[in-house]
Amino acid sequence: MPDFNDLLRLLEEAEYTVAFTGAGVSTLSGIRDFRGKDGIYKDRSVNADRLFDLGYFHEHPGYYYTHTRDMIYDLESRRPNIIHRVCARLEEQGKIRSVITQNIDLLHQRAGSRRVVEVHGSPRVHRCLECDRSFPYADICRVVQEGRVPRCDECGGVVKPEITFFGEALPMAALSQAMEEASRSDLMLVLGSTLVVQPAASIPLYTARQGGRLVIVNDAETPLDDLAALRYPDLKSCFEFLETHLP
Repeated sequence: MPDFNDLLRLLEEAEYTVAFTGAGVSTLSGIRDFRGKDGIYKDRSVNADRLFDLGYFHEHPGYYYTHTRDMIYDLESRRPNIIHRVCARLEEQGKIRSVITQNIDLLHQRAGSRRVVEVHGSPRVHRCLECDRSFPYADICRVVQEGRVPRCDECGGVVKPEITFFGEALPMAALSQAMEEASRSDLMLVLGSTLVVQPAASIPLYTARQGGRLVIVNDAETPLDDLAALRYPDLKSCFEFLETHLP
């Protein structure tokens, strides 16, 4: 068992801690990641490069909706796990100031985290690509679960989630807020991210360049491992320890 007491010490010493979370955080809630051992990139039944490709979505929107029906449009069946819960508890205690997430599953918010920066957007709102009319997530879920491609009931245009696809820029307001939070942070917990999808993966560098410490918890190596003050491979064990030892 790794020694997690050093992590407790850093959390107590830090004045401004930020969590940065990736897909590995949500695997404990039954949501598949992308590059893990059972990730989407290992699944031969789906072309992961096409799934969130903007150009391919414009040509074949049904491909996205078919293959994300049980990943993005059934989130009500998913529950926040111990990582989401402990992050929310740390925020409540003032030990975490914000959560910067690459995830699009809304589980941090459902666990009780209040300051969540979604750098890859969110499915909470969908928009018509023709007239820009917005649609709430619940309405789109009903259509997708029926096996249909959502279309605008006013102009007939295809509806797309406000998730950042490959070929789109990240939402500038969220990216700016994430960089500001990372720059203020003297401790960043990097949780369940391979840190390979740019530009979000460079956000922890804003903490490191300001002299802040990085704690990386991920089951695979990351490009920033050499910068980490602490490095752990097992998210579940780490957060079970925190849940037990926090006030």
